Amino acid sequence: MSKQTAFFHDEKCLWHCTPGGFSLIAHVGGWVQPPANMGLAESPESKRRVVSLMQVSGLVQHLDLQSAPAATDDDLRRVHPDSYLSAFKALSDAGGGELGPYAPFGTGSYEIAKQSAGLSIAAMDQVLAGTYRNAYAMSRPPGHHCLADTPMGFCLLANIPIAIEAAKAKHGVQRVAVLDWDVHHGNGTQSIFYERDDVLTISLHQEGCFPPGYSGGEDRGAGAGAGFNINVPLLPGGGHDAYMHAMARIVAPALRRFKPDLIVVASGFDANLVDPLARMLLHSESYRELTVQTMALADELCGGRLVVVHEGGYAESAVPFCAHATVETLCGVRTAVEDPYLELGQAWQVNARQAAFQRGLIDEMAVAYGY
Repeated sequence: MSKQTAFFHDEKCLWHCTPGGFSLIAHVGGWVQPPANMGLAESPESKRRVVSLMQVSGLVQHLDLQSAPAATDDDLRRVHPDSYLSAFKALSDAGGGELGPYAPFGTGSYEIAKQSAGLSIAAMDQVLAGTYRNAYAMSRPPGHHCLADTPMGFCLLANIPIAIEAAKAKHGVQRVAVLDWDVHHGNGTQSIFYERDDVLTISLHQEGCFPPGYSGGEDRGAGAGAGFNINVPLLPGGGHDAYMHAMARIVAPALRRFKPDLIVVASGFDANLVDPLARMLLHSESYRELTVQTMALADELCGGRLVVVHEGGYAESAVPFCAHATVETLCGVRTAVEDPYLELGQAWQVNARQAAFQRGLIDEMAVAYGY
């Protein structure tokens, strides 16, 4: 194969709208003056700018940039009940609204969400078929907060679970590991696979951020899935060192124990240093290193098979550089792009005392998980 990385994107996904959605200023009114543009956090701009930067930098020349068919009704029904799908489509056809907390949508969002899930399906399909070593799906709306019967946190369909079930049906893949490094907890993915031992779910997230107040350290799966769900809540401001230590002490041992046939990353870029919805202080080189380490684990454990699915990230000026570093790493290319936030991000990292404290907490979690 001439190119090792496919990038799945469709302009329709950028036409999904969140009217009256969750603002950067969460509750406009009363004593809170509205911003000039209403400051919607989940907008298409951060994703559009990712693709634009890849085009301007020339990175797209090293990728197979393509779209994919929308997910079918059968694809959706492997995860979502008909009652939810019917309610979602009816409200979408009627002009939009909200069926779950912090998950507004407009006219046509049902079809766009099916397109978003379809990109994830195609990415997994082509990696498992051996067409590409790895793939990136620019899915929007995102999916990792969506429960089987309830949308949440901008997520309307469970993109990754839908794609995993499609991959199981078509390719017979047995063991899939989902590593979620979005700054918010991947509660939807967790809930869907919570009682299963064929999908390992790992979430690195800011403690107490979203869902509001959630930590999750004690939630490890149930029934057949006991021990197959891992949550790593990180203290706000933990930054680069916290994520690297968590990868070494928990993520890598967990993946080696599980021995997946495929690794899927739920890739939110909202842990970046200027994101309005979190406070974790990562920078573009953090995401580059996370990708390097995950690729090495994929090479070691599952023949390099790795799929990255886009989730959150709400700082439209910073997300493109984080995503660009990730995609550069996937395809083994380094362009001339320089991240203007990098120097600031590296300077804002925690001091040695704070790093030692966070490392100690991660070490305690690792011991609790048996690593």
